[in-house]
Amino acid sequence: MMSRDELHALQLDRLRWQVERCYGTSALYRAKLDSVGAKPGDIRGVEQLELLPVVTKEELREDQRTHPPFGTFAVADPSEFREVHPSTGTTGIPVNTIWSAGDIETITDVTARTMWQFGVRPGDVVQNAFAYGLWVAGMSCHYAAGRLGCLVVPTGTGIPTQRQIDFLHALGSTVLLATPSYGLHLAEGLRERGIDPAGLPLRLGCFGGEAGAENPATRAKLETGLGIDAFDYYGLAEVGPTFASECEAKAGVHFAEDYVIVECVGPETGRPVSSGELGVLVFTHLTRQATPVIRYWSNDYARLTTEPCACGRTHARAVSGIVGRHDDLVVFRGAKFYPSQVEKVVRSFPELSDEFQIEIRRAGGGMLVEACTVVAELVHTEPADLEGRVVRALREELGVTPALRLDLFGTLERTTFKAKRIVERD
Repeated sequence: MMSRDELHALQLDRLRWQVERCYGTSALYRAKLDSVGAKPGDIRGVEQLELLPVVTKEELREDQRTHPPFGTFAVADPSEFREVHPSTGTTGIPVNTIWSAGDIETITDVTARTMWQFGVRPGDVVQNAFAYGLWVAGMSCHYAAGRLGCLVVPTGTGIPTQRQIDFLHALGSTVLLATPSYGLHLAEGLRERGIDPAGLPLRLGCFGGEAGAENPATRAKLETGLGIDAFDYYGLAEVGPTFASECEAKAGVHFAEDYVIVECVGPETGRPVSSGELGVLVFTHLTRQATPVIRYWSNDYARLTTEPCACGRTHARAVSGIVGRHDDLVVFRGAKFYPSQVEKVVRSFPELSDEFQIEIRRAGGGMLVEACTVVAELVHTEPADLEGRVVRALREELGVTPALRLDLFGTLERTTFKAKRIVERD
């Protein structure tokens, strides 16, 4: 809740330290500064930082391939390394992120702050259904829940859904952490077992790893199906993994700006966009010791504001959460849309289940999509006018009319991890 001026002064002090050590130790970042004729002392604030080239996940992969196993962006002494967390590798070779002992403390503190923001308090029973494996939110939230004085139920994603429900009931869990898809799957399981969520101690949940909780239709389904207040969570393995969450005002995810500098830039120009304008998020570590990133291109689109929140916090917020990832953008018949927009439509119809997929066929292997079909599931027998209403809603939301296929309930795969929404067909 410090003033923006105080926050900028703190960021400047930490940024100078970070750039100096990266320039002196990392061949990757030394080359970045040298490419624009900059020295560490030239970086006096965010304005100068914006002159540096961004670093991409592909560059980090190449750096580690050339300098195995951790690359030259690992700048702490190996004696300080404590944990290695590869990225999930869903879009390529994983990037090995290292946590030092100091990094673990910082990550724990920042994650504890995000959990406090959405209402976790000492004495809560936190059922942590985030993955404890390659997607590292499970670990950071586990540490943070302990820091807050909570009892942790570390279910992860490796147990059957029915066992998750058993733990919710038997252990009196009051907080649930999961992906939005899995939260909806748990709600579906409660309905199938005839369990009234109002009879559970569960009072709130926070959902990350994919878009969803910030979507009004999805949030409503999570809140009704689980009997909770539902909040949005955001993180990246290379940056966070959990460093932004909603507060009780539900007015966007707050970033920990004393931990990381957040920029929002135009995807074509790379220059800062205006407050509230859609852009790509770019992150610079201020306190990371082992594997810091400087101007990391996240590929995530959001609308950033630094206007104070109703809760009193002054750190920047992504209004309405993360809009989508660049890799998930669908370009069809001149229109551009993200899976989150299809989600908004599908989950607004009570006749449809929470699951959906977007089947696409690309033209000549390029980016342009020549065929697009939205696949959804019927909860009950199809009403006579349902297909027409869904098609009209899709056209209004997307600006284009994809094909629609309504399958039987249970046709689409349920997952405990990140749901795959776009399926490429030949």
